[in-house]
Amino acid sequence: MDSQEKRFERVNQKRRTRSELLRAARQIVERGGHPSVADVADLAGISRATAYRYFSTPDEIIREAVLDGVADVISIEPATQGAGVNEAEARTDKLVSDIFRMILGNESVFRALLGNSVTGQSQVRRGGRRIPWLKEALSPLQGRIASKQLDKLIHALSLVTGIESVVVMRDICELEQDEAEKTLRWTAKAILKAALNESDLKTA
Repeated sequence: MDSQEKRFERVNQKRRTRSELLRAARQIVERGGHPSVADVADLAGISRATAYRYFSTPDEIIREAVLDGVADVISIEPATQGAGVNEAEARTDKLVSDIFRMILGNESVFRALLGNSVTGQSQVRRGGRRIPWLKEALSPLQGRIASKQLDKLIHALSLVTGIESVVVMRDICELEQDEAEKTLRWTAKAILKAALNESDLKTA
């Protein structure tokens, strides 16, 4: 085995080790636990010293376990050429639905991530992925409304595209899954309509 092959094998081994640690973290969280790095290492059958080289804190490994599990779930197709308001509305509606279902499919790990955040123990910024998703979904509106208004719209829609909105719908409002999804999609449409009215843009 030459030096290039050895280097390639080392990279693959690191990826496998990281994947095993994240898989173990997800298993613990899905059972309702709050894993330490040591707990994850023990379950994965990897030395604790090695695990700490990958993840230094529990909130870091929980966050990465969540993101690792959902990274490829949300897919947004490029907007069609000349896309306008109607397409932006349809793309946003689909995104809100897709994110809601993705969160429900991984609810325990998202709740663990939220728990780490609200206790103030987490030093890792979370929730950043929904902003690029929303920007992409709303790309047909770029150049049609002022950039500040588009930013405000994206920030408003971020309120209905995360674990926080699921907690409100399910825990506070006590809605069943279908009704919770319908409510969030309705809210997103109302927010979008308000932004379009401010910009004097209407759906056809």
